Amino acid sequence: MRVLGIEGTAWCASAAVFDDAGGDFFIESDAYEPDSGGIHPREAAEHMGGAIPRVVETALRYAREEYGSDAIDAVAFSQGPGLGPCLRIVGTAARALARTLDVPLVGVNHMVAHLEIGRYRSGFGSPVCLNASGANAHLLGYRDGRYRVLGETMDTGVGNALDKFTRHVGWTHPGGPKIEAHAAEGSYVELPYVVKGMDFSFSGIMSAAKDAYDDGVPVEDVCFSLQEHTFAMLTEVAERALSLTGTDELVLGGGVGQNDRLREMLAGMCADRGASFYAPEPRFLRDNAGMIAQLGARMASVGDTVEVADSAIDPNFRPDQVPVTWRDGDESASRSVAAGDDLRGAEAIVEIAGDEVTKRRLPKGYRHPELDETLRRERTVLEARLLADARKQGVPTPLVRDVDVAEATIRMQRVGERDLAAALTEANVRTVGEYLARIHAADVVHGDPTTRNVRVGEERVFLIDFGLGYGSGHVEDHAMDLHVFEQSLEGTAAEPEALVAAFEEGYRAVGADEVLDRLRGIEGRGRYQ
Repeated sequence: MRVLGIEGTAWCASAAVFDDAGGDFFIESDAYEPDSGGIHPREAAEHMGGAIPRVVETALRYAREEYGSDAIDAVAFSQGPGLGPCLRIVGTAARALARTLDVPLVGVNHMVAHLEIGRYRSGFGSPVCLNASGANAHLLGYRDGRYRVLGETMDTGVGNALDKFTRHVGWTHPGGPKIEAHAAEGSYVELPYVVKGMDFSFSGIMSAAKDAYDDGVPVEDVCFSLQEHTFAMLTEVAERALSLTGTDELVLGGGVGQNDRLREMLAGMCADRGASFYAPEPRFLRDNAGMIAQLGARMASVGDTVEVADSAIDPNFRPDQVPVTWRDGDESASRSVAAGDDLRGAEAIVEIAGDEVTKRRLPKGYRHPELDETLRRERTVLEARLLADARKQGVPTPLVRDVDVAEATIRMQRVGERDLAAALTEANVRTVGEYLARIHAADVVHGDPTTRNVRVGEERVFLIDFGLGYGSGHVEDHAMDLHVFEQSLEGTAAEPEALVAAFEEGYRAVGADEVLDRLRGIEGRGRYQ
């Protein structure tokens, strides 16, 4: 099957021909380059209006010269997410071309295409995918016929965040390559680092970076530190996703993935875990029609096409809204984790000896040494204190026996017989809801309440791993705890809906309604809503 793909979600007009028989790609692209500042939607749409016909004509000419007059079997296009004015031009062109050629039309989710091109070219089975692009940043894993969002930015995409700083400095779009170039001559300065479970936020670090530049910190130092903090956050949440799902395959997608430092961090993290990592070549990382054509071929091969009347674009098209018809429904990114005397989580090695557990936060080679030392020290101290604070509220936690701050090590009581991930019942998750409500009433935030950070015994459920925890009475922070836990249910449970309802029922029985109300707001605020 040969498919002509058309891409134009924001700044790059692109057309491609993909031949699935030989795996061959032809890609023609024409990127919009604003004279100043970032992407202007009206100017981007004007660019698409002129560039899309040119790149499509070039791709068609190639297809006919290479394969003959009946070269194209289907037309695929980016249906979303993206800028509405740009998507409408792409959609109009795709519909007209499909009608002219009398071939099926395929609507493709742009972010799923970023994942699938990496999965296709890596040969991986069911990896976790980190998408790091201009307007988007999220972690995806396949389960039960859909890609589940395991974690995502709670404010802006990583590329847009970097561009905000470069616009402040006065540099033109795109900002990422300019930051990378200036970072080569920079030194470390401290900036905010915000990870909440597998979610993350860039607004604070961007504001701090602008302030540092305005206060006279050399731009090279700010650029260096922006990369070190931002990409370490993405690498940490990727490792947390690998730990949660138990998979040992990671794929990188999105234009920011062209950054050498980000790829170096991810490759190093995976090597330390014994996991496999794949980043496609640059032409498949940045926005391109090759990935649209490749996924379009997979979809068309199983009859997943769309009638012209039903092919409206969707600027807010979430990847977890896409029925994944081209994959076996029994496949899953979630794997069972073998029990043993030594367990490796996302940030620590856990050694078990009898009724005692020793948790060692080992240095992370991918992080800058100063940042790594700060995080390991602060998280060790906070975890020991918050475990005790939670116990005072009647929430079962391990009893801490010794803390070595210099070595970032805690010795504590061994609790439970299995992770909640292996004992997902409505009763157990209802109890977790009650526990979180109790600690929130005492202004304690867990920070990372996932199905791997709850232990289940014969008679009791225990909260463990408060390493991302902190003290806060703010309703937003409490609601984020609930959001993180529900995302982990989505990523590990076969039928999460009933479990989510039971969890919220447990929280409502003990906690404040305003937290659940704020949870609804957080869900609506996610980058893809």
